[in-house]
Amino acid sequence: MTLTLTVSDEVRALAPGFTHLAVEAHGLVNGPSTEASSALLDDAARRLAARLDGRAPHEDPHLAAWRAVYTAFGSKPSRTRNSAEALARRALADGGLPRINLLVDLYNAVSVARLIPVGGEDLDLVRGGMRLVRATGEEDFVTVAGGEESVEHPDAGEVVWCDAAGVTCRRWNWRQGPRTRLTERTASAVFLLEGLAPLPVAELTSAGAELAELLQKFSPGADVEVRAPESVA
Repeated sequence: MTLTLTVSDEVRALAPGFTHLAVEAHGLVNGPSTEASSALLDDAARRLAARLDGRAPHEDPHLAAWRAVYTAFGSKPSRTRNSAEALARRALADGGLPRINLLVDLYNAVSVARLIPVGGEDLDLVRGGMRLVRATGEEDFVTVAGGEESVEHPDAGEVVWCDAAGVTCRRWNWRQGPRTRLTERTASAVFLLEGLAPLPVAELTSAGAELAELLQKFSPGADVEVRAPESVA
């Protein structure tokens, strides 16, 4: 594992028991969504429906915990949903899950089926290590609005992932910036799986193993390493 991941003391205090797992992969082959990756997303939606058994996504205990921690740092969880809840809602809607590209499809499938927030960053575009911190409000978050690049700033106290160049994802795992996202040119990536109590660490580990297996299946010959889960407790 070449990428350094750091969780600040302020985030540790906010969310005791937060656990993250990283999967780092090199030699990946990305491209447009395929019939195979689309089938994975459809299967993930079926697994989700069976798991929820008629409940709304936010009624799942793990996603309820994410709503609570979003509220704790000042975000309204019904307006800015964590990535797993947002994807789950789309999976259950008539339009279904979006097809983005092969690598994004793979980690979205794991996220939806497991109800675990999963994100992917292009390692060739990340600057330095990545840190999970509470923002001062002065950090830059480069995004796109109306087709033009624009710079936003997170709210003071908001939990953000950032690297040496600025914020890479706002409100913990709500919205990733375009600078480091996975594109069809991506060959090296880190995938972050994030859990809160009551999610068992074993479930996070199992989800990481599932994603690693998919990466190796769709990119034969890729070097895929799974880091042991790291808890802030």
